[in-house]
Amino acid sequence: MAVPLTYYLALSAALFAIGVIGVLIRRNVIVVFMCIELMLNSVNLTLVAFSAFLGDIAGQALVFFVMAVAAAEAAVGLAIVIALYRNKQTVNFDDINILKW
Repeated sequence: MAVPLTYYLALSAALFAIGVIGVLIRRNVIVVFMCIELMLNSVNLTLVAFSAFLGDIAGQALVFFVMAVAAAEAAVGLAIVIALYRNKQTVNFDDINILKW
């Protein structure tokens, strides 16, 4: 028996909600990046679920592009976090305020 589409969508919505809550509540830059990755993966799960449900490969192909962009975002984000840590010795959003005069 196949798993119904609604189960995949419910799981994806729960993962996305956890990611949004993590972005809004947490102050650690690395945790915020992890929550953004969680949100991107929940969107990927939705794309794959609809792709399998409709019998079309386009959604699964789009997932590869989203994963490539997420990998590039993670690499650039981690480089920015390392640079900020070297300058400020912290990774908390509250303590990092570069735009102040």
